[in-house]
Amino acid sequence: MRHSAHPPGGRLHRRHRQRGGIAACAEVQLRGGGARSDDKGDDHVTLAAEIEPQAGYPWRLRIETTYALSADGLTQTVRATNLSGETAPFGTGPHPYLVAGPGRVDDWILELPARQVLEVTEDRLIPTELRSVEIDADRFDFRAPRRIAGARIDHAFTDLESAPGGRVTVRVTDGQGSGVGMAWGRDCAWVQVHTADLPDESRSRRGLAVEPMTCPPDAFNSENALILLDPSSTAAGTWSIFAI
Repeated sequence: MRHSAHPPGGRLHRRHRQRGGIAACAEVQLRGGGARSDDKGDDHVTLAAEIEPQAGYPWRLRIETTYALSADGLTQTVRATNLSGETAPFGTGPHPYLVAGPGRVDDWILELPARQVLEVTEDRLIPTELRSVEIDADRFDFRAPRRIAGARIDHAFTDLESAPGGRVTVRVTDGQGSGVGMAWGRDCAWVQVHTADLPDESRSRRGLAVEPMTCPPDAFNSENALILLDPSSTAAGTWSIFAI
């Protein structure tokens, strides 16, 4: 969130800055003993916890997340129920890093069916403007699968092309066609992609973050695709990861 503050409900809620000098706050803390298992079996588990009212986020939410394993891969569903007496802003998304094989992201092939990218400031990654991926095609346009090469990416993408059933798929593969993919439905209209560039060259660019999201970064300020949960209402997001 820009400047670690957000205005939903007409109030200013300030949170601590994270990621060094970057004014970004993406997570709200789960408190009160962490998650507990509500349901489990040989191929699934459901964990539940509550977000207690806290500095910067004065709402109480119940969070349930289910992991289910099948021949098609691993599927996660996150459900949030508003336990507060007033409307609560909400957004969700996972943070996996995909690895297509040995080496670095430079050698891997990315298929990312996105038409638009959210530009950000270089110093603090504050969103500025939604543009066509063609504005810098070498860096952002992966609608046709190709090598990532030297592209440095830490951006949110949207206007996603989907299959007839509404399913969006991103694939990361090596030169032989092996790798990993992620897929999700209409509940996530955004995806954050990050080439994991780090100061330590030995650790840099070892995985590609692919993070489907219900809303873009800074949505608590822009209210772009922000979910507004009425009291007792529930919202959910689902995504899958699978081998190729």
